Amino acid sequence: MSDAEMNVGTPESALSSETLFGGENDYAAMYNMICAHSVAQVVRCAALFSFADHLAAGPATAEVVARVEGLDADATFRLMRACAAYGLMGYDKDRGFSATPLLATLRTDDPRSLCAMAMVQAGHGHWAAWGRLDEVIRTGRPQTEVALGSSLWAYFATAAGAREGQAFSQAMGGITGMLMLDAARLIDTGSVEFALDVGGARGGLIHALMKQNPALRGAVLDLPENSAEAAKAAEALGLQERLSIISGDFFDKVPTADLYLLKHILHDWKDDECVSILRNCRGAIKPSGRVVLIEIVLPDVDPPPYATQVDLTMLAVLGSRERTLEEYKILLAAADFRFINLTPTATPFSLIEAVAA
Repeated sequence: MSDAEMNVGTPESALSSETLFGGENDYAAMYNMICAHSVAQVVRCAALFSFADHLAAGPATAEVVARVEGLDADATFRLMRACAAYGLMGYDKDRGFSATPLLATLRTDDPRSLCAMAMVQAGHGHWAAWGRLDEVIRTGRPQTEVALGSSLWAYFATAAGAREGQAFSQAMGGITGMLMLDAARLIDTGSVEFALDVGGARGGLIHALMKQNPALRGAVLDLPENSAEAAKAAEALGLQERLSIISGDFFDKVPTADLYLLKHILHDWKDDECVSILRNCRGAIKPSGRVVLIEIVLPDVDPPPYATQVDLTMLAVLGSRERTLEEYKILLAAADFRFINLTPTATPFSLIEAVAA
């Protein structure tokens, strides 16, 4: 059996698919797409076992990493060898494995870290539903309840899903990290007295606005289980005098404010649920107030692959969707808001601004 035949089906083989199919061609490209699931799991394990953090100070052997993480040494070597094959690491027989800039994107001390995102997207909570994508497409219904036996949020609340739930919150914070500099520059708070970060988790978005505008007061509205972390984050930044933490459910009611921030919120929900959230904001908004939605806005034609991947994740996991600008305008109008502006950011997200109609 040749080396190429022996490697078929392993993560390393995807990089050498051109040797199987005679160079760069459609067969090689398709082979790499077929094996992409294994790449996602290699990256997930690199994140789960903190490889980027372990190698931040310099090279280390697989045996050392395995000992610290409580892993099997041989299996760890083989995983790290796969990481090297995909460009996440370098390998020297004497010194062991070293980090590349690609692996560094998983460091937990990087505010833009993708470590939590890797743990979530390839973790059981999302992975199980994606494994039933055929049924999603047949029925048009999410498969999380079938795959997990509960909703995604209920799974995160279990012992088995707790670490993924924590990673999910961190991943959403990472998205905020990429957005917050742009948001602070693009969202005008000069005339705003009180801003509400709706479903804001730890409050990263409103933190950025408050640091930009020292006169701004605000609050984070989220479920009670997130309150302690949000309060801790505000205190760490010295914002506790101007920032309130409000425990509540945005489907029930929202406090009065003259600026409502909804970052990556509406894409989690079906149309009627989105309208309910927006109507609660509309019922409480101050005169001359406005709402800012921060979402991926799908173009009418030729959306980028990243956006379609997120859209299918929403379909498979939550039964929700990414939307075009026209679709967001329809939701806003149904809640008695009037669209006024769309502002792209340096990230895949855009700012959608609306005022009371």
